[in-house]
Amino acid sequence: MADTVIVINPNSTVAVTAAMDEGLAPLRMPGGPAIECVTLAEGPPGIESQSDADSVIAPLCRTIRARDNDAAAFVVACFSDPGLHSARDTTRKPVLGIAECGILTALTLGQRFGVIAILAKSVPRHLRYIGAMGVGDRLAADLPIGLGVVELSDIRVTMERMKDVGTRLRDTHGADVLVMGCAGMARYRDELEAALGLPVVEPTQAAVSMALGRVRLGWGAGLR
Repeated sequence: MADTVIVINPNSTVAVTAAMDEGLAPLRMPGGPAIECVTLAEGPPGIESQSDADSVIAPLCRTIRARDNDAAAFVVACFSDPGLHSARDTTRKPVLGIAECGILTALTLGQRFGVIAILAKSVPRHLRYIGAMGVGDRLAADLPIGLGVVELSDIRVTMERMKDVGTRLRDTHGADVLVMGCAGMARYRDELEAALGLPVVEPTQAAVSMALGRVRLGWGAGLR
């Protein structure tokens, strides 16, 4: 049986995939399921609009079909969770989205979660999704740092903006746990958590943690 969790970055920026892969290192363990991060070459450089999110659904599902025999589970590593339900129709393996998993993890760490988005135009898309999940009453706020996916490579600027937005989510909106609203941001998590004194959830780590549990425990495997 395949014993690999395949993490798909639906944008075409290889640096984001590399950052995701690095952030997942603590979850790799001897004898545990392997974790493989792949880049969707057909995707845009960053998924920053609903149109971007919609555009990756077909190539994402093609990739899942092509890798289905290799995988024990898939993770869609974009905070829009693009094509999540179509992907679940494509395979009988578990498919987890990082937004859904990141938010659900945050709900176990605090009462009111705040989302650190990358761009202002991402926020309405996040709010629609949070509403669809039925957890809008637990949302403190969703605020952007004003940087696109490619611009996140500037570590100093990104960290300062995340601290500023995290402070506003905590002090003005009453968040007691934060979720990073983009994949590949694990390098900032520890410093941000220490600076703000709040739990910070990196959503790709959250989703892969859940995927590993699903694979190891076999939940639902006998029903496929």
